[in-house]
Amino acid sequence: MASSTRSAHAGAVERLRASYAAIPAGSPVRLAKTTSNLFRPRTARTGPGLDVSGLTGVLEVDPVARTAQVQGMCTYEDLVEATLVHDLVPLVVPQLRTITLGGAVTGLGIESTSFRHGLPHESVLEMDVLTGAGDVVTTRPGDPLFDAFPNSYGSLGYATRLRIELERAPGRVALRHVRLDDPARLVEAIARITAEGEWEGTRVDGLDGVAFAPGEHYLTLATWVEPTDAPTSDYTGQQVYYRSIRERSEDLLTMADYLWRWDTDWFWCSAAFGAQHPLVRRVWPRRWRRSDVFRRLVGLDARLGLVDRLDRRAGRPQRERVIQDVEVPLARLPEFLAWFDEHVGMRPVWLCPLVARRDWPTYPLAPGETYVNIGFWGTVHVGPDASDGPTNRAIEQQVHALGGHKSLYSEAFYDRDTFDRLYDGAQLAAVKAAHDPDDRLTSLYDKAVRRQ
Repeated sequence: MASSTRSAHAGAVERLRASYAAIPAGSPVRLAKTTSNLFRPRTARTGPGLDVSGLTGVLEVDPVARTAQVQGMCTYEDLVEATLVHDLVPLVVPQLRTITLGGAVTGLGIESTSFRHGLPHESVLEMDVLTGAGDVVTTRPGDPLFDAFPNSYGSLGYATRLRIELERAPGRVALRHVRLDDPARLVEAIARITAEGEWEGTRVDGLDGVAFAPGEHYLTLATWVEPTDAPTSDYTGQQVYYRSIRERSEDLLTMADYLWRWDTDWFWCSAAFGAQHPLVRRVWPRRWRRSDVFRRLVGLDARLGLVDRLDRRAGRPQRERVIQDVEVPLARLPEFLAWFDEHVGMRPVWLCPLVARRDWPTYPLAPGETYVNIGFWGTVHVGPDASDGPTNRAIEQQVHALGGHKSLYSEAFYDRDTFDRLYDGAQLAAVKAAHDPDDRLTSLYDKAVRRQ
């Protein structure tokens, strides 16, 4: 790392520490940043936030060691831009451009390489963390702080610098979209690919899928390939990526377009804003076809209540927002999808297999076992009980009845005992007490369930 870069980073860390010290005792501690990928309501912030303005970059890429030194608030969009210059990418690149590296580590990220590499925190070699004591400590795998950090969502501190592993990315991605109507065959195919790393004799580097309807499931098998003169598809224009899964059996994308294939239309959720209608899409600027833009539109609706007003005028029942990512063991996937169709009825849903490298107590997936992340994002009409979250509560119960786990980036409704049992509350409390003796940082339960 160049001395000028090291000096600039040190100055940014000192500004962060000074901003932390300036927050009055008893006031909530939050990042002063303009974007967020959280989907749980929080109490309004009135005081100053943490100054992370100087912690948004890539400090160093080492193409020989295949590692990168990255600041905690660096978005994956900027990180990928810096690593692709060297034909390298992080081992796991979450789907949305504005997810930060620190956010993916403390809040769990996932993508199509997770069946090979697990979750983003599993490729972290070392990180510096601003703790509740106001100190910046370096921590590594095996340290209590490091091991409890994933799924802690800022309750144990904030990463300022991370050293991560990278892998080679030759520049193109060949896709095969394989339809598997029978859920049993879907499970069998995922099990085979995760075990063998190939399908019909061709290596599989990325694996995810979409369940469009009961009995209509697709797995997308991605293979990193060298660049050729063959034309590549562009889904930042008039065409929509998720529709192509049904329309063609093979495809070719640049590595960058593959990594951000879901971001352009926020998976399929851009349809809610008319952005997939051909006439609207022609006049919708490309620079606004991004997940963060759609996220801001959702925030605007939440403030103005436009959708609720339209529902009331049309006599429709009140909506409950159902935005969740859950993990269930592969063998239980058909059972969960059948239950989901009967009790929720939301399609399509995203499927992303993952295999954890090791045990992580705060998100305890059995190492070596294949799970499937199921992502579903939308609303259901439930009536006057919507604010109590009946659908989300039922999903929580079903996921854990099947031996799965639920991410905490969205709303959660657990009682305290259940929460502590599922997310190792005792260990979280012990690590927090060691690094936040004055209890300045909001606890994970208060953040995730009590919306603080």
